[in-house]
Amino acid sequence: MTALLGVELTGRRVVVAGGGPVAARRVQALRVEGADVLVVAPQLCEELVELVEDRVVRWRCGEVAEHDLDDAWLVHTATGDRAVDTQVATWAESHRTWCVNAGEATTGTARTPVTTRTGDLLVGVVGTGAPDPRRSRAVRDHLAEVLRSGEADLRRRRPGPGRVVLVGGGPGAVDLLTLRGRRALAEADVVVTDRLGPTAVLEQLHRDVEVIDVGKTPGHHPVPQDEINRILVERAQRGQVVVRLKGGDPFVFGRGGEEVIACRDAQVPVEVVPGVSSALAVPAAAGIPLTHRGVTTNFLVISGHEGLSAAARQVLQDGSTLVVLMGVSSLPGLVAEALGCGVDPALPVAIVENGATPEQRVVRARLDEVVAAATAARVKAPAVIVLGEVAAEGLLDGC
Repeated sequence: MTALLGVELTGRRVVVAGGGPVAARRVQALRVEGADVLVVAPQLCEELVELVEDRVVRWRCGEVAEHDLDDAWLVHTATGDRAVDTQVATWAESHRTWCVNAGEATTGTARTPVTTRTGDLLVGVVGTGAPDPRRSRAVRDHLAEVLRSGEADLRRRRPGPGRVVLVGGGPGAVDLLTLRGRRALAEADVVVTDRLGPTAVLEQLHRDVEVIDVGKTPGHHPVPQDEINRILVERAQRGQVVVRLKGGDPFVFGRGGEEVIACRDAQVPVEVVPGVSSALAVPAAAGIPLTHRGVTTNFLVISGHEGLSAAARQVLQDGSTLVVLMGVSSLPGLVAEALGCGVDPALPVAIVENGATPEQRVVRARLDEVVAAATAARVKAPAVIVLGEVAAEGLLDGC
């Protein structure tokens, strides 16, 4: 009966008999695992020649001989000659060395599984009967999809070092959360979340995962940033895997930089998973291109809390696109500043509320009328404001 066994090959000698494309694929996989590879063949294919020239692997030019197996932990046969491969497999058995026989799997003492990796987990599929590589690959691909989707519970079951992962969740739709972000959530012991972003994904987590809500609303910050930083560090120091789930991208007005600094100051390992920024995704979901040939090739993203910077004023005067995040409450002041510095009152403005969610809606108006339009529509945060010709209704008609 065949058993699946994980073997540590780092720094250990592996002999590959053969110099063709099959041998090259074996060698590439072995090098990824850090094996000390010796290739034995009269000639090498181009891929192996490059590896030898780069001193990634060693090569003995000639026909494989029994002494080549001395001190080897594993042997791969790939000569293309079944008789030679079988002879090598026989030598390997007499040396008590595991052997993968590419020419005839049933005469070898080991089989190479098809694998898929997620984080520090390597999942392999190997047949125990007659070799059927396509079947094994089909099963592997299905398992890989389950792992990629984040459906599997990947949390550690034994104690280990803690760490923090900042995950950009995108603008709100769960299917705009990246695969890497979803896998990070599948490994989380604790999720520290905002009110924005794909909060519906929390319902898909295992019931034992602790969720800490630190969400802010306009004018109401129940959990200050210093306290959020403390929670991240303290939980990681307990040995937990902590995911900080944020809307958009952690480094675009997400204060992710402050959280990374807090972790590093405390010597806590921290990783950042980029997210789909709402500055880009929300206008796109509303059919508003931030750049458009013949209209503009530039755009600038600002925070509405800071008012119009000199750069923002220049962008509006130049006919480029200005994107404002967190600007609903400050819209009257922003508009007054823009009009005060000579921006065309007829400049198109679009406000995309609850972008990339089922509740998305768009309010459009001229610059000098947009405050009244937003008030009449009772626009509320979260919303992304786009100022510029690209915000004009019907811009893409005929494209």
